[in-house]
Amino acid sequence: MKKLTLLSAPLFAVTMALSGCQSAYYSAMESVGVHKRDILVDRVEETKEAQQESQEEFQSALDRLTTLINFDGGELQDAYNQLNDDYESSLAAANDVTNNINKVEDVAEALFDEWADELEQYKSASLKRESSKKLNATKRQFDQLLRSMRSAESKMEPVLSSLHDNVLYLKHNLNAQAVTAIKGEFTNLKRDIKVLMDDMNKSIEDSNKFIEQMNKAG
Repeated sequence: MKKLTLLSAPLFAVTMALSGCQSAYYSAMESVGVHKRDILVDRVEETKEAQQESQEEFQSALDRLTTLINFDGGELQDAYNQLNDDYESSLAAANDVTNNINKVEDVAEALFDEWADELEQYKSASLKRESSKKLNATKRQFDQLLRSMRSAESKMEPVLSSLHDNVLYLKHNLNAQAVTAIKGEFTNLKRDIKVLMDDMNKSIEDSNKFIEQMNKAG
């Protein structure tokens, strides 16, 4: 079931609008020799790349905040603007991750449904049994991958919320006292980003394994 959170809500309407076009898209791609299996591998790769991009954006925001809380003079407005830009970039990157995971889940569901339907077409019991085993094994591996992706995704929202709080607070309090005030939040944010990075790395590792396995099986 696709997850809907405050992070992904703006994308939900677009996802639902496009979902009706997916079957037509898959059919069109199959007509030129690109099957759901190929699309799934491509989308897992794209999701992995989106996760790597989001890691960079979150790290950039953390570095910017680190610089800001060690602020020792200069124009606070400039520092705020840079941090706000980093937050906006992190939010966009996170939404891209969610959108990509939803697309991965969509094509996987279509692939597994098609595969299950095709099992009924076999005349050979042994071939049907072998194909069913491969389907179940692939589904298990995909389920593990999806859990890994969703776990990493769930860690983004608290980090984004914390970054947003800091940006919002600084917006109306551009002074040294405000910088001191957000220092108390910094340790928790740094910890949350570390957990997010670790989960992202695990998801990226699982994506690589899944892609490798799908390419071998193909």
